[in-house]
Amino acid sequence: MDMKNVLNLKFILALVVCTSIVGCKRSSSSGNVDSATGWKINDKQGGFQYNTNYKEQETPQGTSFIEGGTFTMGKVQDDPMHDWNNSPNQQHVQSFYMDETEVTNLNYLFYLDYLKGVYPPDDPNYSLIYKGALPDTLVWRNRLGYNEMMTENYLRHPGYANYPVVGVSWIQAVEYANWRTDRVAELALQEAGYLKRDAQYTDVNAESTFSTDTYINAPSQTYGGNEDVLKGGRRKPQTDADGNEINVYAKRESGVIPVKYRLPTEAEWEYAALGMSELRSYNVYRGRKKYPWDGQYTRSGKRVNRGDQMANFKQGKGDYGGIAGWSDDGADITAEVKSYQPNDYGLYDMAGNVAEWVADVYRPIVDDEFNDFNYYRGNVYTKNALNEDGTVKIVTVEEIVYDTLSNGKIIARNLPGEIAKIPVDEEETYLRTQFDDSDNRNFRDGDKRSSRYYRENFDEERDENKDLTRKMYNSPKHSVEIDSADGKLLREYDKSSSRTSLINDEVRVYKGGSWRDRAYWIDPAQRRYFPQDMATDYIGFRCAVSRVGSKSQKNSKRRN
Repeated sequence: MDMKNVLNLKFILALVVCTSIVGCKRSSSSGNVDSATGWKINDKQGGFQYNTNYKEQETPQGTSFIEGGTFTMGKVQDDPMHDWNNSPNQQHVQSFYMDETEVTNLNYLFYLDYLKGVYPPDDPNYSLIYKGALPDTLVWRNRLGYNEMMTENYLRHPGYANYPVVGVSWIQAVEYANWRTDRVAELALQEAGYLKRDAQYTDVNAESTFSTDTYINAPSQTYGGNEDVLKGGRRKPQTDADGNEINVYAKRESGVIPVKYRLPTEAEWEYAALGMSELRSYNVYRGRKKYPWDGQYTRSGKRVNRGDQMANFKQGKGDYGGIAGWSDDGADITAEVKSYQPNDYGLYDMAGNVAEWVADVYRPIVDDEFNDFNYYRGNVYTKNALNEDGTVKIVTVEEIVYDTLSNGKIIARNLPGEIAKIPVDEEETYLRTQFDDSDNRNFRDGDKRSSRYYRENFDEERDENKDLTRKMYNSPKHSVEIDSADGKLLREYDKSSSRTSLINDEVRVYKGGSWRDRAYWIDPAQRRYFPQDMATDYIGFRCAVSRVGSKSQKNSKRRN
């Protein structure tokens, strides 16, 4: 080969390499160009900023992924109690995440410690915040039983650290989930470089806190406007063509802010408890599963542990755990979390141990005729309150809202630094087909048998000033007021002899059976209700997080 041909070959090779490099650059930058207009995204000069490299939602701390699908909600076995409140119906649930275990005493003590540090209970301005979050340890007392050891030790003693927290009302569980949302988001933003590291230890007080909603809607007012925290992260400053700072704060478009924690809906909880991943492998699901484990019995049939109980529940009269030294379930009251095998979704104690609060308001029916997708009763739609200048209204120390519950307890419904919320109004509901009211808890109640008015007055025009649920559910109305003279609570029981129901808009569903319950109640289809502002020694809770994006995780194997 002569020198001329060698030079030509080198030139061709160099041209191929250059072409491949240019091609790679174009390919790698294609995600940063708007496919509809051709304009650049994330340009260094400014303009629209968006996380085009987002992969998928990370599994939140302590949770398991639950891939959504269809299932038969309700009792698929005989109903000897004839409650008729859990008739089988087909539902579809979106993918979500759920805590592997019930929230433990240690988890909840961490929450209490935070509140105590940020809102000192010895300060009159904040004393009710900490007090309102405390679990009711007196739930252990029994007039004919000696349970003072649990009353004094169960919540705080290290021997019970990893046992499920009890004595927590539904309202307290919701407040814990909200607090957890903020703490997880706060850490995520620190790790992403948007916030100063360890600010939760060095810069937090009652007037300088982090709220996820506030950060999204008015980020400069988070931490009381402390720029040392808001701009003290390790991210390199970015500027546009005019030298103005950009990307100072994370947005939803950044993909950095986690999805909020909440209580699972009843449909989600029941779906997750059944653990049907194996049954769905070849789409052979027939809606016949009774327990979180396979089979129709509460004892294991596996050779290695044959005969062992699969959950912690009451075996029979006077039998909460079996004979000492050869125990049926290894517990007399609650058991340490993860004491039994998880179900197919990796969830522990979805039967027994403690029953669990779910998000739904209780009604004797599940209205699958109206909706069979992500079913949930309890929607109360709100929006951000605005100041006169159109900015969001941030709650100050003087504007904390306290609720006096039916049992006389007082809890804080918002905290300094959060955005004040108000009901949606005609601005959101006018000519809208999906909803026309803020409070939808009693929408399509349908259960006329629970009403003393069901034979009359159902055709009258709607009166916006009346509580429609009173027509449907004639439940007791206890009175708790604060005496204006001395500030003491005046408690008065409802002494009416004509009440016909305990159901109202303030009773919530709980699921799963408990250490106090017979085997009948550990069927995930069983549903009971309890006042949302009261607590017991057998109801705890766990949190859920919604899945954003794809239904399946990207590393999961498709079954079809």
